[in-house]
Amino acid sequence: MTETPSHPADPGLVWDEDGLPRSGLYGDVYFSAEDGLAETQAVFLAGGGLPKAWAGRSRFTVAELGFGTGLNIAALLDLWTRERPPGGHLHIFSVEGHPLDRQDAVRALSRWPQLAAVTAPLLAAWPRRASGFHRLDLPGLGVTFDLAVMEAAQALSAWSGRADLWFLDGFSPATNPAMWRQEVLDLVAARSAPGARVATFTVAGAVRRGLAAAGFMVDKRPGFGRKRERLEALLPGAAPDPSPAPSVAILGAGVAGAALARAFAAQGLQTSLFDPGGAGAGASGNAAALVTPRLDAGLGAAAKLYAQAFARAVDLYGTEGPAVVLSHGALLLEQGARDAGRFGRIAASDLYEPGALTLEDPAGVGALLGEPAPGGVRFRDGLVIEPRAVLARWAPSARSDAVVALRRDEAGWILLDGEGAAIARADIVCLAAGHQAGLLWDRVTVQPVRGQVSLADGARVPFAVSWGGYAVPTRQGLLFGATFDRDRDDAEVDPADHDRNRAQLADGLPELAGRLATAAVQGRAAVRATTPDHLPLAGPAPGAPPGLFVLGGLGSRGFCTAPLMAEHVAALALGLPSPLPADLAAAVDPARFEARAARRASS
Repeated sequence: MTETPSHPADPGLVWDEDGLPRSGLYGDVYFSAEDGLAETQAVFLAGGGLPKAWAGRSRFTVAELGFGTGLNIAALLDLWTRERPPGGHLHIFSVEGHPLDRQDAVRALSRWPQLAAVTAPLLAAWPRRASGFHRLDLPGLGVTFDLAVMEAAQALSAWSGRADLWFLDGFSPATNPAMWRQEVLDLVAARSAPGARVATFTVAGAVRRGLAAAGFMVDKRPGFGRKRERLEALLPGAAPDPSPAPSVAILGAGVAGAALARAFAAQGLQTSLFDPGGAGAGASGNAAALVTPRLDAGLGAAAKLYAQAFARAVDLYGTEGPAVVLSHGALLLEQGARDAGRFGRIAASDLYEPGALTLEDPAGVGALLGEPAPGGVRFRDGLVIEPRAVLARWAPSARSDAVVALRRDEAGWILLDGEGAAIARADIVCLAAGHQAGLLWDRVTVQPVRGQVSLADGARVPFAVSWGGYAVPTRQGLLFGATFDRDRDDAEVDPADHDRNRAQLADGLPELAGRLATAAVQGRAAVRATTPDHLPLAGPAPGAPPGLFVLGGLGSRGFCTAPLMAEHVAALALGLPSPLPADLAAAVDPARFEARAARRASS
């Protein structure tokens, strides 16, 4: 039996007899019945001073309250593709409390076939309805798009960006006053760059007064269609002059380093990658890797972080196709009497897309696996991937120079070899060297953990299965394990560890373990890096001069967390909006352990 919990998000969409979408929650239309595209172009694009406002800019940020059907963003993308400044990059941040599903968005946007070239990638990347921040990929457009599925004030409080232009397009103040209250307008001002503009359809007195109170100069302008007037507003100040593109060095060519290279490349920067062992020499070099989230029934920062990281990883690996993805779907087995309730609480939350996590009873699990097993939770989007294929795509080359020390001078960072000679210089250095990161900056808090996996050719499981251990398909057979030995940094294969892995396999899949009891197995041992709270390190190196960053402490879920954490680090390094809300950015801050120790010492 399969149980699919109901999901809290519901946009309450209603289609009227003219085929127009209307919000059942707010009793208002999503766009003008006369010509929604023309209204968007007049109110938001022209009203925001586009394309002149981004002329000559290398980076430009547009923020929106009220994503709705995506029409405003589609019109913006259409203009961007036609009027993009040379080498320009557009960052979009939009907020939506009740996102439409993809099918309804397809129906709504199909009214404007002239936008098909931009609506196609937008619909292909259409966001999940889970709460939190979602990063969407729009290949080839020079665009980074983050959508916050949450209430407006919460989203703006959590966002780290500064917008050059705002589209205020919530439902009307009469039907949705919460979107227009002073707290929200003050946050709009706080999240604005100097010289930012605001465009909106409403001329309600409360909105005019609220924008003025927040520091904007507000003007009425001629409206569109039946609306006589609309608003434009300007925040005093001038946009800063653009900085030259920095040079970036990444130390470590495992999944953390490769994900960083991909994240910087997505922002138009090339990087230099250093690893004397080559790509995947450490813990990222196994024949297969399981991509599932860590589940936390507390539904706090850890649960939110892993849910968001998992969704991002699934999206990115999915675009690589079968060259990277070995299998779809994963099953986590119950290990104790309380697990069923814990899994049910998580599956019923708004952290995952409806249907993404389903509960399976023992009969359902047994049918899936072909042998008796306890109940569990099934991850619809769980993946098994081939690590070396990922590394080859995201970081195809790495220098073999061994960087053993760093020095900072007035011009930036110097990378030094064992003789103290300079290997290279960089404005930004990212430590992605796993358990060895502390050798390069001693205030990085990580613990080495040795793990050995076992591989059996010819044996199969239909998809990934985990419990205290795990079993996943490879291209040739089966990978299972793994041992977990803290404070060990040796990587020699130990035959006795195959016996430990077989015993662990017997705990979860005893019939499969029986079939492999005498089978020949091969093994691979590597050292992972973990942290005291089992959350990654992603951000500035503690106590370091500007330009030194850390991505590490990924533990056994590096291929789940690295893609999103790398985008966060790249954003911090480049002064761009992070894909992480503020509370999750704080949860992975590498300086958190020192801050906690300082608080304890002062209490």
